[in-house]
Amino acid sequence: MNIKATIIFAAALAGGTSASLADTFEPIKYGDFEQWVTRNIKESSVLGGNTKQVYEIAPTRTTTSSDPYINEGGSPWATSNVMANVMGITKTSNAVFPDQRSGGNKCVKLSTIMEHCKAAGIINVDVLVAGSIFLGQMIEPVKSTKDPTSKFEMGIPFTRRPKALMFDYKVTMPTADTRTYSSGFGKKKVIKGRENAEVFIILQRRWEDKDGNIYAKRVGTGRERFNKSTNGWINEHRLKVNYGDITSDPNYRSWMGLLDGERAYYARNSKGKMVPVHEIGWDDADATPTHIMVMASTAAGKPYEGTEGLTLWLDNVGLVF
Repeated sequence: MNIKATIIFAAALAGGTSASLADTFEPIKYGDFEQWVTRNIKESSVLGGNTKQVYEIAPTRTTTSSDPYINEGGSPWATSNVMANVMGITKTSNAVFPDQRSGGNKCVKLSTIMEHCKAAGIINVDVLVAGSIFLGQMIEPVKSTKDPTSKFEMGIPFTRRPKALMFDYKVTMPTADTRTYSSGFGKKKVIKGRENAEVFIILQRRWEDKDGNIYAKRVGTGRERFNKSTNGWINEHRLKVNYGDITSDPNYRSWMGLLDGERAYYARNSKGKMVPVHEIGWDDADATPTHIMVMASTAAGKPYEGTEGLTLWLDNVGLVF
């Protein structure tokens, strides 16, 4: 694993505050979303040469550099915001934004948008992008739309056993009961049924074989989908972590299952190569994890598929012990 993937989670957590007499809430560092890096990136002249703003969750600063972004200031957060360079053409994508709640405190706003990339005689594509944040690192520059999950390193080292992920949230769901698939190749497809927003926390026990393949067993699972608008903010929402094999739980759904094949997320192995993490089974209920994955997104289905305009706000993200 590279140095950014081996962030010690104890350093990624701020000091705890009491949530109740029995439990302790420990905010994830920068999980109050008060600090942001603003990247002013000039796109290629063939696309108009405009300067676009791309945001990252890290200590506040503004930069005009077009260098690939690497997590700053000990921030464990990455976003789906990226700088792409395809065939020498620089293009940006931004679907995660800083926003303000009443009272002036900042939060994070995630939206599903359609990115247009048009250059006469060269490129004319539309790509649907879901706003996502996760613990890990986005790998820049993005060179293609192929295998999108291979472009980000999901999860960071972690050896504790939280009771829940807690956060404030708000959802705005479009009324249209459709979703769109658009990867930039072929025609856009409109599909019946709207997309869901999603938040999950997954604990894994990972190991690597002599060939650099990474495997994991699932230690803990908390996964929730949101299919309707909320009436304002829902504060201190708890997403419970269930340990061990949860397939017999009455609340279990297929999308809470093991992540392998097309559903696998990626990590960097000891050889420096990005490889899929193969979840091969459910671990014992009392097992100790090696990694934590936390992700929030305005899409819960296939890459490049979603409902335009679906928006999820989050604030005050942390762990309950």
